[in-house]
Amino acid sequence: MKTKTNAKASDDTTPALLNAPAARAAFGATRGGVKVYGALTAAAFVAVVVVASTGHMVNPFMWIRAILLPFIAVLLHRLTVSASQGSRRAFDRLRGVSVVFPVAIIGVDLIPGVCPWWYAAMQTLCMLPVLRIALTTRGSALRTAFPKVQ
Repeated sequence: MKTKTNAKASDDTTPALLNAPAARAAFGATRGGVKVYGALTAAAFVAVVVVASTGHMVNPFMWIRAILLPFIAVLLHRLTVSASQGSRRAFDRLRGVSVVFPVAIIGVDLIPGVCPWWYAAMQTLCMLPVLRIALTTRGSALRTAFPKVQ
């Protein structure tokens, strides 16, 4: 008789650790951060549309970023859902993206002449929930739920 092997077993953590109140609260905070990030990036897109429709200059960089950043919310949401279901791989990716992403976005915005100050300020505001996600995923509740594999 063939036995089924769960190829995903090494990727999963024990359900008990994920169902701990602290882990559930941490994933709740992470989901909240993703929602706020999505709302802020949608607002930034609307701001770009309004500014462009009033005849002010909006460069291609601003359009591209305003269109792409809300899609990152979908990626963050998918990673959060997968991680909350026990995917170690999704958890590690969420941790990495939530640190690198704000640094890259804010760093590019600080390059003189790339975008106007108001847009850079708006993008920085959009990154605050992502920084919260970075801190939450590094907290003790999720470190316990996803112990280091040696």
